[in-house]
Amino acid sequence: MSNLERLVYMANQIARNFAATGDEAAARATADHIMAFWDPRMRAQLVDRLAAAPESLEPPARQAATILRDRGDRGRATSVRDDF
Repeated sequence: MSNLERLVYMANQIARNFAATGDEAAARATADHIMAFWDPRMRAQLVDRLAAAPESLEPPARQAATILRDRGDRGRATSVRDDF
């Protein structure tokens, strides 16, 4: 599995873990998790993957990547403490 495939796998897995909250909430929680815990280069690769092959991401993970892309600033989460 390539690094990019691993990132897609992890994003889909994170979204599945939040699935019980509903698709929209899962997407927001996934985006916040990725913002808080992923390296900026990883986030950038995920957003790039969204543009190149959106079908590789499951719907909530795709929506999370869209949220990350639309935020523009790939460095701060909105609802997760980020002062590590």
